[in-house]
Amino acid sequence: MSTTTVDPPDEEQPVLHPPVQLQIGGMTCAACATMIEKTLSRIDGVHASVNFASERATVTGMDVADAIAAVKDVGYTAALLSDIDLAAEAQRRITMLRRRLIVAVLLTLPLMDIGLVLALEPQLRFPAWDWLLVALSLPVVFWSAWPFHKATWTNLRHGITSMDTLVSLGVLSSFGWSFISILIGAQDREGYWLGYGITPAGADTLYLDVAAGVTCFLLAGRYFEARAKRSARSALTALGQLAVRNARVLRDGVETVVPVEQLHNGDLFVTLAGEALAADGEVVEGSSSIDASMMTGEPMPTDVTVGSTVLGGTMNLTGRVVTRATGVGDHSQLAQMAVLAEEAQARKANVQRLVDKVVEIFVPAVLGIVVLTFFGWWIAGAGTRHALSASLSVLVIACPCALGLATPTALMVGVGRGGQLGILIKGPEALEASGRIDTVILDKTGTVTSGEMTLIARLPANKQDVDRAHRYAAALDQHSTHPVAKAVVAAATGSIPTCPSPRTVAGRGISGEVEGHHVMVGNPAFLAGAGIEIPAELRHAVTQAARTGRSAFGVAIDGQAAAAFVVADTVKPEASEVIAQLKDMGLRTVLLTGDSQAAAASVGAQLGTDEVLAEVLPTDKAGVVEKLRSEGHVVAMVGDGINDAAALASSDLGMALVTGTDIAMRSADIICVRHHLGVVPDAIGLSRRTLRTIRGNLAWAFIYNIAAIPIATAGLLNPLISGLAMSLSSLVVVTHSLRLRNFGTRS
Repeated sequence: MSTTTVDPPDEEQPVLHPPVQLQIGGMTCAACATMIEKTLSRIDGVHASVNFASERATVTGMDVADAIAAVKDVGYTAALLSDIDLAAEAQRRITMLRRRLIVAVLLTLPLMDIGLVLALEPQLRFPAWDWLLVALSLPVVFWSAWPFHKATWTNLRHGITSMDTLVSLGVLSSFGWSFISILIGAQDREGYWLGYGITPAGADTLYLDVAAGVTCFLLAGRYFEARAKRSARSALTALGQLAVRNARVLRDGVETVVPVEQLHNGDLFVTLAGEALAADGEVVEGSSSIDASMMTGEPMPTDVTVGSTVLGGTMNLTGRVVTRATGVGDHSQLAQMAVLAEEAQARKANVQRLVDKVVEIFVPAVLGIVVLTFFGWWIAGAGTRHALSASLSVLVIACPCALGLATPTALMVGVGRGGQLGILIKGPEALEASGRIDTVILDKTGTVTSGEMTLIARLPANKQDVDRAHRYAAALDQHSTHPVAKAVVAAATGSIPTCPSPRTVAGRGISGEVEGHHVMVGNPAFLAGAGIEIPAELRHAVTQAARTGRSAFGVAIDGQAAAAFVVADTVKPEASEVIAQLKDMGLRTVLLTGDSQAAAASVGAQLGTDEVLAEVLPTDKAGVVEKLRSEGHVVAMVGDGINDAAALASSDLGMALVTGTDIAMRSADIICVRHHLGVVPDAIGLSRRTLRTIRGNLAWAFIYNIAAIPIATAGLLNPLISGLAMSLSSLVVVTHSLRLRNFGTRS
């Protein structure tokens, strides 16, 4: 009997969708963003984050087409971010708002003038004067104010109230009350308070002025807000605008201009004076000066020659250079900087999440207050007109637009300004951490020091020619890759003689024949082993160098000690000033290194750090960070992005000083591109300034709403003044955020 084995059907594997960024159209307030975010996130396996200020959604776990369809189903437009011309979209919205605003103003001015004169001077009224006012107000209420009505209807379809709900209800209620009053001929004896007097009886149509006037004020606020947001976004997208469109590729000795998309790693491309480099690469021919200020914030041009690395998007100032591409397209530092800036702006700060929740509760609460205000005044016997006036004032002035804009506009401008200064803030968490840190740990090698050996002293023996000894030592070292040998060669002046066959003794030194003389270069033991006597002053120099963590070696010519050289990893010129700046900011500074205690203490004393932690292995750096955090410190870690990844990730605020492709490192919260240590206090200062701006915006928005609603409820404001105040409140927040564009560097 045979059996047949049937393989079980393959289980259907879930399709993994990478995160996609969508540009959302039709959002008018923070509540719209919240509604879209919740709608998308309710789908199984989908996570969405929608940012009202940038009008973007980041959706994970969903196909692009499905995500776009889901957004459209709730009444908004959506398109893949890469398919959208952001500048054109921003201009389209501004143009739309401007047209509606112009129509509103042109009709509202005569409406208010005619209505006010006829309301205050009953003897001037003519037949159907009130219907003339209705005709003037109709286009304003139903066309100019259409964005508010459309957003309200979209939200109400999904059981959601928003800031636009308050605006739309206020405008329609004002118009509806006036229209019904005219239709049924109602005459309310109580006049309407204009701020300087009471209108006579029969002035019910003044609420048409309110409907039109509120629409004008709010449209004006939205118009200037849209322009301000475009200005803020221009700072954020400044990096992306540096990308070069075409490349001058060199193939078989022929230069051909091709789209930059056809440039590949390993290709040679030519950049003439006055042109921007098309990609990251290494110069293989020519020399020039490169202006990288638009990317790194460094004000001085950098001289480059064969072997120098250059960045795409930077400007070639003086000469023709041929470069071998090493980072093109999405792999260039410019592209990665732009991506990081976009990701940072798309993420929400914790405080913004709190604001979103407050707005969710706020709008229904305001609607409840509106109803209570109306019936409270009506029951108290104040009259229908006064009750309606007070309730409409609450409805209009309570719009929490300023609250919704407080965080995202400041974050947008702060991140954009950082990108212009070579400071990439990867997320709002970095801003929040910057306001709490009390300790800054700085890695030594490559962070506060240059990371390269430099010849710092030449000591002749017995008055011998130290220049001659230097040239001979360079002759032996010129083909070596040892850091000390490179330092000797780099510091040599004049022509360097040749050495046919140098002989290296690992860990001790090198010897050979130079211009007919036998030359030895190495540590004292190497020279002593050859029977060479080292003078006392040179022995003292070697000992002293060892105590301070430096390296010293001797040079002997024809069996006689000729000189001693001292090399060291030198401290960056600006390091001491930077440490002082950090202390002025109230921060405790700690120097962290794997070097010996002597070397670390020497550098620490030179810098003036509060504490020095030496002989710490790279694998133990994260432990040091955790220990300080366990002691109650809020720690920022500054590293060079090579051996410090774990420590950067463990800290409350990780700051990486990086060059080249290190920009891709994900361990840090802030990436400092500018090649100057002063970028560290600049980054902390910008983060703190942005955080202060957010807090200031929120304080203003909360105080405004908390103070304004009771005043309106008490009947001390009319709807026109309320609408003006609400618009000005939003403009105050946006303008305050735009001040971040003026943030300057200390270095």
